[in-house]
Amino acid sequence: MNVIFTCGGTGGHINPAIAVANLIKERNPGCNILFIGAKGHMEEELVPQAGYRLECLPGSGLSRGKSLAAIKKNVQAIKCVFDAVSACKKIIKEFKPDVIIGTGGYASFPALYAGSKLGVPTCVHEANAVPGLTTKMAANVADQVLVCFEESKKYYKHPEKVEVVGMPIRREFWETDREQARKELDIGEKPLIVSTFGSQGARAMNQMVADLFALEQKDGFPFHHIHAVGSFGWEWMPDLVKEKGLDVDNCPTIDMRQYIYDMPRVLAAADVVIGRAGSGTCNEISATGTPCILIPSPNVTNNHQEKNARVLEAGGGAVVLLESECTAARVYQQIKDLLGDSQKCDEMSKNLRNMAVSDSTDRICRIAEKLAQKQK
Repeated sequence: MNVIFTCGGTGGHINPAIAVANLIKERNPGCNILFIGAKGHMEEELVPQAGYRLECLPGSGLSRGKSLAAIKKNVQAIKCVFDAVSACKKIIKEFKPDVIIGTGGYASFPALYAGSKLGVPTCVHEANAVPGLTTKMAANVADQVLVCFEESKKYYKHPEKVEVVGMPIRREFWETDREQARKELDIGEKPLIVSTFGSQGARAMNQMVADLFALEQKDGFPFHHIHAVGSFGWEWMPDLVKEKGLDVDNCPTIDMRQYIYDMPRVLAAADVVIGRAGSGTCNEISATGTPCILIPSPNVTNNHQEKNARVLEAGGGAVVLLESECTAARVYQQIKDLLGDSQKCDEMSKNLRNMAVSDSTDRICRIAEKLAQKQK
């Protein structure tokens, strides 16, 4: 069996595809897997690191502005889409896939569109309750649309093609042992706090974390703290932290990284995680049962991150703070409150695991295998 995955832009699009690819490979020894992404994005790191071949398309995102510069950018973006469709047709003819699976990002639409025109079965997975532009376009040509939430069906023109499957995450999030993870990270007996605000990072949240580091230093570093800065903040945040009087390079309790590549291990070892509320993040946290403080991004379509966060909050698994009310002092106090209440943390952990969809990846694999049979 030959399978093409198409995704990109952020970890929220890439990691689900890798999770499904890993299981398809396990279920179908000898299958060939190819990823199609876009140049200059995270897939160029994450996909090869996962052991898969990647073909990259030139790309340009759309602008929502109405200025002359925005119009020119969109004209260029449309040209890039046509060029990408042609490039995808060539890739598809050479690779001869039995099925194409898209999980979002710029490259998904050209690959799914090209595949549909060449008669290859296709499906697209949408992580959020409300579909983005790429998914809406891809849904019109895909054979099947896979969503995380029942309420999402109403947003599609062809609800008969929509199936609720949940959010695919890697098996390691379910299976990684906490004590073994803490031993491998060599963090000793102190609690572990993890903070991450998306693969690209968020300026306001990185600035807040820099202030949080200063509060931790003032208190004698009461816990270990792993923070993922993201690609946008990696150039300036280390200098900001130094300006606040903290020598990170010589501080054994603070681990500041551009990206957390070993997220299953880090989340399993953590006592509290602080982050955004994308669908992938919420499902990974639920699988590991890590008590969390969620700070939804205010800069997303239809405010879907706050909706995701409120679901976990209502289920007793999360504390939700809005970015507009989020200060380092408030976050620090919330961390101390959680670390000081082991019973509440145990309840949050149990509630999170009860909310997780454990067989989402398996469901998507079975759908993909069924679609591939049509190609035989």
